[in-house]
Amino acid sequence: MNPYRTALDWIESGQKTALATVTRTWGSAPRPAGSQMVVRADGAFSGSVSGGCVENAVIEAAQSAIEDGDIRNLEFGVSNEEAWTVGLACGGTIKVHVSPISSHEQKNILDGLALAEKEAKATVLASDLESGAWQLIYPDAADDDLFVTAARNAARSDKSGEVEIDGKNWFLTVFNPPLDLAIVGAVHIAQPLSEMAKRAGYDVRVIDPRTHFASAERFPGIALIHDWPDEALSAKPLGPRSAIVALTHDPKFDDPALSAALRSSAFYVGALGSKKSHAKRLERLKDSGFSDEELNRIRGPVGLAIGARSPAEIAISIMAEMTRDLRSG
Repeated sequence: MNPYRTALDWIESGQKTALATVTRTWGSAPRPAGSQMVVRADGAFSGSVSGGCVENAVIEAAQSAIEDGDIRNLEFGVSNEEAWTVGLACGGTIKVHVSPISSHEQKNILDGLALAEKEAKATVLASDLESGAWQLIYPDAADDDLFVTAARNAARSDKSGEVEIDGKNWFLTVFNPPLDLAIVGAVHIAQPLSEMAKRAGYDVRVIDPRTHFASAERFPGIALIHDWPDEALSAKPLGPRSAIVALTHDPKFDDPALSAALRSSAFYVGALGSKKSHAKRLERLKDSGFSDEELNRIRGPVGLAIGARSPAEIAISIMAEMTRDLRSG
């Protein structure tokens, strides 16, 4: 369970709590910036801010913050010897912001985080490192003020971190929904691609109405959708955390899927096929009303040009291209 969900449960049962957030850490730390731990007044806690080397000190600081209502900005130097005990190669520095959860407004923000998670909506919690004030920001908001722009950048990179806004230091904690990969066509390449994407943290769905292709025997542990692509993508639309790869070479499967993808905010749209078949595909989609700018979103032939031959190698090239587009924009 996410620490903020535990915090909500404790608050609703009348327990006083504090939230600890890692704001800076050493490069090889097991818990990156943005990691959180919620602490109850009696010392019970959920989550983690390190491999165990600073938890006790953070719990004590959180209990003090609950008592006096003041924030804490903690800094710990971890020696090489301590680092080895928690699985690190060397020591370093970890900074932790501790904020008591005491206001009705903070409770409402936690409720907002829970609702956004339920709706698979990206959110960013902005914490003023000096006053402890919170703001809940939605990266997909139409506004372009400094907070929304900073939140959008943080969510896009999937990286929590410090920013300076209007002369104040804020920490942005990113809460993103899971990455989503829709694979259209349960062909040979789809098998290693679905496994690789699953290991990379994607929620994977394979869309193919041909049940003898999209079978549990061929895709163990993968969600299989036996609807036509346009129906499947209408039932569960693509969003900014979505990638889609069309693999069938068949216009009646690929074209409706790519049409839906181009109307979405998916960060990656790929289609398998030679340069010749891709050119024909673009002509069909252009005749359907898509502009050259929209069609340029399609990665085709799909994958980075690494000389891939086997299905597994092609899957690697696709995952590499997806990762590049996700992380570099």
